[in-house]
Amino acid sequence: MRTVGWVAVVVATGVAAAQGPVPSPRAPSAPPALEKASEVPDTQKLERSSQALGVMRDVLRQVIGKVEEARRTKDVVKLNCANEKLTQIKGLLRISEQADVSLQESLTRREVSTSEHEFTKVMIARQKVGQLRSEAEECIGQLAFRTDENLFIEVEEPENLPGGDPTRPPPPDVVLVRPPPASPIN
Repeated sequence: MRTVGWVAVVVATGVAAAQGPVPSPRAPSAPPALEKASEVPDTQKLERSSQALGVMRDVLRQVIGKVEEARRTKDVVKLNCANEKLTQIKGLLRISEQADVSLQESLTRREVSTSEHEFTKVMIARQKVGQLRSEAEECIGQLAFRTDENLFIEVEEPENLPGGDPTRPPPPDVVLVRPPPASPIN
């Protein structure tokens, strides 16, 4: 019976090791490095441009969720910060969609320099949108460093402290001041 148990443990360990590490569902993927548009084939440009637009739309949805979260918590600082990032992402997405259309047109007309320019615009926008997503997440994390106006702190003073409360020094000793002599002649 002991050998059956050991065999089960060895098999379970082997299966778990063969599966490899489980990827985190929330792990943000770093945007790939910007490559030269002249090195990317035309068919790849269209494919990568549409993928980049899809990534940017996903980021837009995520940041809209952050704005809604800030709105639900009624935190104006978070809301303003996340709204600013959302506005920038919308602008970059709009520019990228226009650049994608221009990319398609320039590829059909075989205008190499125009297609490279439009492709580069989309790829730069994708990187900036990824950066803005990180900044929006930082906006939402700002609450941990703020305090509420209604916060009440209760401090317990240990009884064995020497010298009492340092914020309340003892009153000075009474100093007797003698009046000056009544006449200058002694």
